[in-house]
Amino acid sequence: MAQTGFGRRYFKAFVSGFFVAVPVTVTVLDRLAYVARVEGASMQPSLNPDGESSPDVVLLNRWSVRNYQVHRGDIVSVLSPKDPRQKIIKRVIGIEGDFIKTLGYKNRYVRVPDGHLWIEGDHHGHSFDSNTFGPVSRGLVHGRASHIIWPPSRWQRIEPSVPPERRQLLNWDGATEDGYDD
Repeated sequence: MAQTGFGRRYFKAFVSGFFVAVPVTVTVLDRLAYVARVEGASMQPSLNPDGESSPDVVLLNRWSVRNYQVHRGDIVSVLSPKDPRQKIIKRVIGIEGDFIKTLGYKNRYVRVPDGHLWIEGDHHGHSFDSNTFGPVSRGLVHGRASHIIWPPSRWQRIEPSVPPERRQLLNWDGATEDGYDD
């Protein structure tokens, strides 16, 4: 008889814990961060340097993009403008107001419109990015890659950086992001 009371208490504790854990987990994944596997060669050598044999897994920080706080050099996860069921991961090359020299877009030079970003893969010949579909709305950004968490040999924080040859030509107000005139 005592065994039945123990089982019932155990079951109640499990159920109540479950109903607390599920909403907390959903909230964390929806608002704070989640992990994603990076596939393909478009971000080589920054991500997936060994190719498909050992794909990187990154931590995508959703909290940092909640107010569209995205900067040049950030690696972001974006809903594809061509296929909203697909998520792509690219580097932010330009923010609103920047003048960008494109790599094969229909216009040689582009001013990034308000509320948009210019994103590119690091492996230019193998990337479906703004050079294909143009500037991307900030509203399509749903996470910023902050850390590589797998494989263990590549554990590291992802620092924002823009290759020197891909820096903006000019910002609309005439200053670069760091406040210095070029």
